[in-house]
Formats: sequence, C-alpha cells, structure tokens
Amino acid sequence: MDLIAQEPEHYLQADDVIEATHPAVLALAAELRAAHPAETDYARAAFEWVRDKVAHSFDAQDSRVTVTASEVLREGVGLCYAKAHLLTALLRAEGIPAGLCYQRLADPATGGHALHGLVALHLDGAWYRQDPRGNKPGVDAQFSLEQERLAWPVSSAAGEVDYPTVHVTPDATVVEALSSTDDVLDLYRRGLPSALPGSAA
Repeated sequence: MDLIAQEPEHYLQADDVIEATHPAVLALAAELRAAHPAETDYARAAFEWVRDKVAHSFDAQDSRVTVTASEVLREGVGLCYAKAHLLTALLRAEGIPAGLCYQRLADPATGGHALHGLVALHLDGAWYRQDPRGNKPGVDAQFSLEQERLAWPVSSAAGEVDYPTVHVTPDATVVEALSSTDDVLDLYRRGLPSALPGSAA
C-alpha cells in the first residue's frame, strides 16, 4: 500500500515515549550496530531483537504495563504498541527514520475490532512497514524490504482497515489506554482502542 508520510527527517526525534536518546536504548542500539554496521542489516537486527527478545503481553499472559521504549526494554514485555515504540526508538537512535502505523483488525477477545501497532522505516528512499509483535503458531512476521510480511492480512469484508499514515508520535488514544491501566491483560480483555480518531472506521 502507499504510505502517507512527512519528510524523513521528521522521524528522527526522541519524545517521552519514543525514547531514542535514553541511555539504555542507546546502549542496545550501539551493541546491535557494532555487530551489524550496514543500515539494512542494523534495521533487520533491531527488528528481530524486538520481535524475538521482547515477549508479547498476551502471548506470555503477562499483566505488566509498558509504554515507553525504556520500559519495554527494562521489562522485556509489551503489547504490539509498546514493542513498536521500542523498535522505533532503536531505529531513530541510529539515524534511521521510523514512525508508527496502525491497522484496525478483528478482535476475537471482544468480538469487535482493535488497533494493531506497526513500525514503518525509511531506507533507500522508500518507506517499509514491519511488524515486531512476535511470532507464534499462525503468525510469521518477517523483516522485508520487498513484499510485506506482517502478522495478519487485512480483510475489508471483516471491517478491517490498513491506515496509511506514518505517525511521528504514537497515537494519543493508544498511549492513554496503556497509561490508564495497571493490568494490560485486563485492558486486552475489556477492549483495546478500536479505531484511529477522525477515521471513517
């Protein structure tokens, strides 16, 4: 799909959630870069580290709440949004423009829909979406600069939506939902945010 993004330089800044200048984030970024000096190799290594080393909260049945990049790194767990925050921070820490993307997917936990968080990164003059949520039976997300290999295909018949915008900062409703609970599994059961504000879905 065609992504809608600002100029790449807008996607390099740090903020209170995408903590690209946090010492722990910088330390991991430097470690990964030392082993993978080429841009694409580093991006792949950062993606695989977050996908494989940080557990998805629901898969692990871990109730801890993580929002910021440093929290995700410290606790080693997070929902898709939180994992996307860490990957975005790791990419920005090494000068690779990266932002947040979202999908609206059917949510079997509630019977409705839920936002799913992704990362888009800018390499070789183009934007590429990646899904670091973590693999499991039936989910095989891979780093790719060719055909997208995300966790789930989107079905418009099921009311699912691919939102094309690459966000510089995390969606405020996502951050608010994560910040307003002390049990992320309870939030998951009650229902994650179901659509981006102002969208038709």
